[in-house]
Amino acid sequence: MFALSDRARAYRTDLLAFMDEHVYPAESIYTEQMAHAGDPHAQPAVLEELKTEARKRGLWNLFHPHPDRGPGLSNSEYAPLAEIMGRSPHLAPEATNCSAPDTGNMEVLTLFGTAQHHQDWLAPLLSGDIRSAFAMTEPEVASSDATNIRLRMERDGEDYVLNGRKWWTSNALHAHCKVLIVMGKTDPAAPVHRQQSMMVVPIDTPGVTVLRNLPVFGYHDREGHAEVVFDDVRVPRTALLAGEGDGFMIGQARLGPGRIHHCMRAIGMAERALDAMIDRAQTRTTFGEPLADRANIQDWIAESRIEIDMARLLTLQAAYLMDTVGNKSARTEIAAIKVAAPQVALKVIDRAIQVHGGGGVSDDFPLASMYAHARTLRLADGPDEVHKRTIARMELRRRDPSWGRQ
Repeated sequence: MFALSDRARAYRTDLLAFMDEHVYPAESIYTEQMAHAGDPHAQPAVLEELKTEARKRGLWNLFHPHPDRGPGLSNSEYAPLAEIMGRSPHLAPEATNCSAPDTGNMEVLTLFGTAQHHQDWLAPLLSGDIRSAFAMTEPEVASSDATNIRLRMERDGEDYVLNGRKWWTSNALHAHCKVLIVMGKTDPAAPVHRQQSMMVVPIDTPGVTVLRNLPVFGYHDREGHAEVVFDDVRVPRTALLAGEGDGFMIGQARLGPGRIHHCMRAIGMAERALDAMIDRAQTRTTFGEPLADRANIQDWIAESRIEIDMARLLTLQAAYLMDTVGNKSARTEIAAIKVAAPQVALKVIDRAIQVHGGGGVSDDFPLASMYAHARTLRLADGPDEVHKRTIARMELRRRDPSWGRQ
């Protein structure tokens, strides 16, 4: 069931070669260029060089499942490629124009945007000329429940006026970020899932203020995680995506494929961490024996192999179901992978850190940064608890279809 198609196999071969020949060798150059720039949000030249090379090799917009706007890979075909890109999460996704949140934003624009949105924003995003951000999460409310969103979008003639505050607006500090997709409340009196709308807002619109970057475990990620203030931000009615009240629906459509991407990249990180753990264990000696000869280290290696493969198979199953029966019918599996994959990645990375000793928590190795990134995935696109709630409710209704519907 999970055998690669011919075109996916060809892409995999080409992508692995690109990683070996260009991406991994560029990692040290990237670090040097970022240090020299003195700006945590600078765009280093090596990334632009990688983008040029990826386009030349046809490794571009691989995620985009719309034949008229890209190679048209299915979720099942794209998933193994996302895993490979996850082995170098700071470079490979952007090099191939497959970075979050742009992937989700491009799909939203494709499915719900107007012809003008396509011209102004989708085309330059697909070409890699600009980047985008997704503004949903707010500091004043528990945003894991999207119906809590408070940012107001009020009609004023042919315009909407936006007022509110967002945070964890990832990518808003990227040097090339030009546009935000913003979720807010247009009608507080409507049914609970029809109160929200989404709009396209250029980041330089008067009243939009990127207040600060939010570090993650002390790391200032290059794309940034911004707190953004909207103060009487006026946008035309044409900024609306789909229709008024469709924001919650758009959000649900956006999140399914994005979770496949996140989870497979997490599995890729875990694979790289396992390789690092094995290499370190085979080259380090304590008390006269290689670490690899220690029973507990062998247990960690074996457990990591088992857990990674289990998470991969679960994620591939979710991708297959999304392709064959749709996102709604795959809700349980999509929720399950979002819990399982980050937790497996964290376990494996933590073991690799332990085998590396003091070096594991330093910046001399990528493990500490990988751990911080993987830990955020237990919150991004909904915390574990929300996904477990979804799974539990589906299971309870499997046994009693009337459960919770009274």
